[in-house]
Amino acid sequence: MSYDKQDLKRRMDGAIDVLHKEFSGLRTGRASANLLDTVVVDMYGSKMPLSQVATVSVPESRMLSVQVWDAGAVRTVEKAIRDAGLGLNPMPDGNNIRIPIPDLNEERRTELTKIAGKIAESTRIAVRNVRRDGMDSVKKMEKDGDISEDDLKRLSDEIQKMTDEVVKLVDSSLVDKEKDIMTV
Repeated sequence: MSYDKQDLKRRMDGAIDVLHKEFSGLRTGRASANLLDTVVVDMYGSKMPLSQVATVSVPESRMLSVQVWDAGAVRTVEKAIRDAGLGLNPMPDGNNIRIPIPDLNEERRTELTKIAGKIAESTRIAVRNVRRDGMDSVKKMEKDGDISEDDLKRLSDEIQKMTDEVVKLVDSSLVDKEKDIMTV
């Protein structure tokens, strides 16, 4: 086992990417094509992401439009969107499905900020797990005599600094998302 700073950085950045993807699926008062990223459609005997069976666009600030490529699948896609737990009410219109984005009530906004907090906490845990792996590897290197005690201290500080920066990024992303959710 050896210390690989680039690998730790890549894994921490991956956690941030997942955080942003999860946040993009949390609905605010405005329409966003990313809102439907989590929708999975049961078609042709398998589950597929919506992006593989339709094109999502934002024609207006409070409306999504889903153009289904297979006319026979419109009802299936509509059901998948309705059942995705996003609080949306899709309306079929030929090969298209129009989805008005309703205003969020105060209760739903509060619930969404709690969900955002849980997502951020799971990201912090993932980042701390990466830190633990890095710390374990440098401790093992010191124990095996590959690095000195001073190097152990320096590398441990480096890993901690990297972790602190990523956690700070998670926290600021959470603050931004909470503002986005709570803004009317």
